Amino acid sequence: MLRSFLLALAMVLGLTTGPARAADTPPDELARTTTQEVLAILKQDKELKSGNIEKVYQLVEAKVLPNFDFNRMTQLALGKHWPRATPKQKQALVAEFRNLLVRTYSTSLTAYTNQTVEFKPLAMKPDATDVTVRSEIRQPGGQPIPIDYSFYKTNFGWKVYDVAIDGVSLVTNYRASFSNTIRQSGIDGLIKTMAAQSARGAARPAPRNGT
Repeated sequence: MLRSFLLALAMVLGLTTGPARAADTPPDELARTTTQEVLAILKQDKELKSGNIEKVYQLVEAKVLPNFDFNRMTQLALGKHWPRATPKQKQALVAEFRNLLVRTYSTSLTAYTNQTVEFKPLAMKPDATDVTVRSEIRQPGGQPIPIDYSFYKTNFGWKVYDVAIDGVSLVTNYRASFSNTIRQSGIDGLIKTMAAQSARGAARPAPRNGT
């Protein structure tokens, strides 16, 4: 649960901004300059602090989704299985993967207390189209946890297509489990499994100690 909580912080604290600003903002600045804004929301909003999961969903929907390319993330997570899916299955896979992440990590985010985020300097070439923004989540009494965002440049600005926590890639982690499910139940079975996991994530209350 700690890892999902940290990814919730990574998704929401590091990557929130308005569409207009995101279109012409460097990826490291996009992540860094908005962190304090969201930290303030989490600290001051009484409903968020009390664990109002519906309001957390709204925060994630408004702040996170515009900056993540769930289509590319799903393709990478499916790997060799993606070309085998029908257009209808691909649409369902993207929708369910998006829903799974939002619901799972929104639930975990309600455990936020007083963690802080520090972003590392980024040396980026002017013509770069794929970069890694590195940061650390710091929590009292614990070692800093490295969080790396993989960004790529699109016509609509920089988008995240992977997040690595302490060296463990979100996409790679899901690729292994998705492949196993597909071998056992096929692509339709994976879609059903993700939908069931989303439902469990939405129903399960988050712990208050971040573990």
